[in-house]
Amino acid sequence: MSIFAIGDTHLSLSTDKSMDIFKGWSDYIKRLEKNWQAVVSNEDTVVIPGDISWAMDLKNAKEDFEFLNNLAGNKILLKGNHDYWWSTMKKMNEFLEQNKFNSIQFLFNNAIEVGDFVICGTRGWFFDDESSDAQKVLLREIGRLKTSIDCAKKTGKEPIAFLHYPPITELAVCEPIMKVLKENQIRRCYYGHLHSESLKRAYRNEYDGIKFDVVSADFLEFCPKIIEKV
Repeated sequence: MSIFAIGDTHLSLSTDKSMDIFKGWSDYIKRLEKNWQAVVSNEDTVVIPGDISWAMDLKNAKEDFEFLNNLAGNKILLKGNHDYWWSTMKKMNEFLEQNKFNSIQFLFNNAIEVGDFVICGTRGWFFDDESSDAQKVLLREIGRLKTSIDCAKKTGKEPIAFLHYPPITELAVCEPIMKVLKENQIRRCYYGHLHSESLKRAYRNEYDGIKFDVVSADFLEFCPKIIEKV
């Protein structure tokens, strides 16, 4: 049993928002399926930290969720900035139950145990957002991150943190997010969101005792990255 990660799948099986028009994304859904099935077994867990589907609501996300559910392994989903279908935990879990999507779970103000490890995290936010409500959004995400980590710590298992937005790049650090990670002695943190030219700024190293890495789908060439063998 192993833990994998791949973010930013940007599925669009029921919409016309295909990513095929972007460089490096041709036939990305077929490539994702082929690579996923080649490396992931049904005993494994795959964390998808955001930007999962282009659907605007859960009803229209059904085909994308069916695609994910049929892939090997268990899936843990976080919210990304393009996941407009995201709703309350109650509504999302009802959606899973009604459609018998039994290999999918949501990470949202909670933590999910996987073997000797526990997955925690939240969407996060821009460290350079200067809009009027930026601070409000950032504080909300900090609260959700703290809640998730607190849930993880109660298990007594080693936490692995996931965010959609990078808490650090080669150019800047989101100090409020970083403070929460450091204070709670998080040792590993994975993120997505970055694509194309912005991937050149991705931070893939250790900072203040925390190992960071990027798991955007296009960066991984649409193949889930192994995080831990359990």
